[in-house]
Amino acid sequence: MTTCIIAEKPSVARDIVRIVRATSKQDGYLEGSGYLVTWAMGHLIALAMPEAYGFSTYKREDLPIRPNPFQLVVRQVRKDKEYISDPAALKQLKVIRSCFDKADRIIVATDAGREGELIFRYIYSYLNCHKPFDRLWISSLTDKAIREGLSNLKPGNSYDNLYYSAKARSEADWLVGINASRALSIARKGGYSLGRVQTPTLAMVCRRYIENRDFSSVPYWKLSVLTEKEDLSLKAIGCKDYESEASAQTALAALRSQSQLTVETVTRKVTHTAPPLLYDLTALQKEANRRHGFSADKTLSIAQSLYEKKITTYPRTGSRYISEDVFEEVSALLRKIGETLPTPLNRHSVDNTKITDHHAIIPTGETPLGLSADETTIYQMVVNRFVEAFSPNSEEERMQVRFTDGTNIFTWKACRQISLGWKAVQKGKEVEAEKKEDSDEQILSSLPNLTEGEVLSLVNADITEHKTKPKPLYTEATLLSAMENAGKEVEDAESKKAMAECGIGTPATRANIIETLILRDYIRRDKKSIIPTEKGLAVYEIVKDKKIANAEMTGSWELALAAIEAGKMPSDKFSQGINSYVSTICEELLSLTPEQKSYPVYRCPKCGQQSVGIYAKVAKCRHETCGFHVFREVCGILLSEDNIHDLISSGRTPILKGLTSKAGKKFNARMVLGEDYTTSFEFENKKGKQRGR
Repeated sequence: MTTCIIAEKPSVARDIVRIVRATSKQDGYLEGSGYLVTWAMGHLIALAMPEAYGFSTYKREDLPIRPNPFQLVVRQVRKDKEYISDPAALKQLKVIRSCFDKADRIIVATDAGREGELIFRYIYSYLNCHKPFDRLWISSLTDKAIREGLSNLKPGNSYDNLYYSAKARSEADWLVGINASRALSIARKGGYSLGRVQTPTLAMVCRRYIENRDFSSVPYWKLSVLTEKEDLSLKAIGCKDYESEASAQTALAALRSQSQLTVETVTRKVTHTAPPLLYDLTALQKEANRRHGFSADKTLSIAQSLYEKKITTYPRTGSRYISEDVFEEVSALLRKIGETLPTPLNRHSVDNTKITDHHAIIPTGETPLGLSADETTIYQMVVNRFVEAFSPNSEEERMQVRFTDGTNIFTWKACRQISLGWKAVQKGKEVEAEKKEDSDEQILSSLPNLTEGEVLSLVNADITEHKTKPKPLYTEATLLSAMENAGKEVEDAESKKAMAECGIGTPATRANIIETLILRDYIRRDKKSIIPTEKGLAVYEIVKDKKIANAEMTGSWELALAAIEAGKMPSDKFSQGINSYVSTICEELLSLTPEQKSYPVYRCPKCGQQSVGIYAKVAKCRHETCGFHVFREVCGILLSEDNIHDLISSGRTPILKGLTSKAGKKFNARMVLGEDYTTSFEFENKKGKQRGR
């Protein structure tokens, strides 16, 4: 009997080959011992674009386009102005077809998740193959895991629901993306790109940016007092906010006339803090962004590399728990990474009911060799979290005291560490410091003895000025959290847990969504923040009240896809909902009135008439005989209306930052208008000019 094993990529195929001893190398596959081992290269097969169904031009009357059935085509690449079948994909498909034809059965070894299942099923369907297939379902690529997986293959049809969910997601993204993009492009006569998950994500970024930008900070004042007990200075903060400095000064004067404070209440309690849960992909991405500035996409790429090097488990997981059977191996894994922990091990991250396709990301116990600096960083994060998760709870004694001067209430908080527990793993590192940054809790080695009714001397009193703050701009870490919670501001843990089940996107796709929005020039990274571009804000203004921008609705679709995967919802019910949704968004977008933007008009430097208009892509004189114009896109940046105004009124712009040369190098320069009304660059520290446009 000949068995064909198909992996998702060559590196995984090489790991499997070593176990099944298919060592004879051929073009696009390996063979031996009754096995043919070949591979896909990601998504070799995709859904055909509208042109394949006869919709090559954008027409209002064609919308919504609903292929029935959808056609599958070989992956497309752009050549000149057309899309053609990817020659590399065609070549590998020919190899896969040949392997399928020779085989009596197939083992599916694509990544064990929704997208991995779709990659195989689309190839299987496109090649019109009907051979029986089994599924290799593993969470790590160690030799042991592969051997155990091959000994416990599951029938392919056990994963039919996973495929139905993946197919439904793929078709829904096509229907929403194609129809919404065409509808908006028709209504607003331009090239727009919208998506089922991308547009709600863009809306969240824009909404937060606008809130932050338009926030008016309001000052307020607070009283603070200083007293002493057992040679310890206690600084307590007043509970009341004063809206004016004058009222705060009046209160301060009255306070300073007092010489003592009375202890109103004393609360002391010992708390036990459980360790943080193990990492799923989103938690790892958020932490790597917060602590090391890594983008979500970079973290995913590194985690995938560590998985393929067999030293950590499958990264595209949405679970932060491990199962009971994996827990049985934890002690041995800890020994392999050189750690011993007190027993019994902490079970905070052990829960069979919280495992879906894969458990949390953990080390495999294999020795890490030849890692890059970034790989070492992520690997060490996974190892540290693994050790933390099974370490004892930390134990603290917390104290809160309320003082009064008879009129005002002041609060003082302190904490004494009894037992570090899991916190000992990274003691001295920035983890605790970051958590305490905004806290007014004092960390002490011993807590003072204070009793209710006790009177203390007032050492000093003062007022402090504060300002109300806007919600901060999204960082990649906080944007991932917002996507996880479908854009809802969720405070309490239980609600957060429930909302996380219907976030937008999945742990495996959120990084790609962010990168796609950056690629489309809708959002950009600004230091640690994620902010919209002018283009992104323009799209948001159009769609902000439309269903296409509704994060909660998109979250409910993700919940439906999970229900399909669990066998709790038929995929055709989801498809009906998407079809209805697509009709609604087409109707909403096609009913938009054409944009009537009133552009400012400026004096033309060439003909002298009040006739220069600033448009989306160009500033130009409206007199046909004049011909003066300036393109707004210059070396990778878009000139703002203020930049154009400065250029045509004073002949120069301020310093433009982040320009990109043809060689791909960044530079800063002014844009200046020459006597011949063409533009050139004037560099910051040089008088020489470079002809520009």
